[in-house]
Amino acid sequence: MELDRLDRDIIGALVEDARATYAEIGHRIGLSASAVKRRVDRLRHAGAITGFSARIAPQALGWTTEAYVELYCQGKTSPSAIGLAVAQHPEVVSACTITGEADALLHIRATDVRHVERVIERIAAEPFVVRTKSSIVLSRLVDDAQRIGATRAEDATDPRQHAISGAWPA
Repeated sequence: MELDRLDRDIIGALVEDARATYAEIGHRIGLSASAVKRRVDRLRHAGAITGFSARIAPQALGWTTEAYVELYCQGKTSPSAIGLAVAQHPEVVSACTITGEADALLHIRATDVRHVERVIERIAAEPFVVRTKSSIVLSRLVDDAQRIGATRAEDATDPRQHAISGAWPA
């Protein structure tokens, strides 16, 4: 589906605040509420918008520690087998296959380092796991999973245009 500027502006507004009314979004981007609703309905029908959800601070639920775990699997373990196995662990908040030596990368959230250790031990016990390599997150430098919002790579501007003069090398 090809998105125009208004579609991207609507998506950006929804990413910023999914509870915004059609009238609020319309006022922000210069459309009527009914025009925004028609576009949102079309974007949902086309699959560009897949749903709406609340973003929760993991710390509010006691998940104060996070780690990234590389999985190294034996033989030709399929991505679906890895996905089915790691999805059984509620602490795994995302998992993906990756390039490089590891077969998959897991993002884990837990209550503390000991909890992370127990989760890694359970995952390492899966029959296809040869070894794991983990990294504990110390601090987040960028923390906005929806950051892409309405932008496309070709629409992105050079960050130096927005930086304080002299902060970026020429």
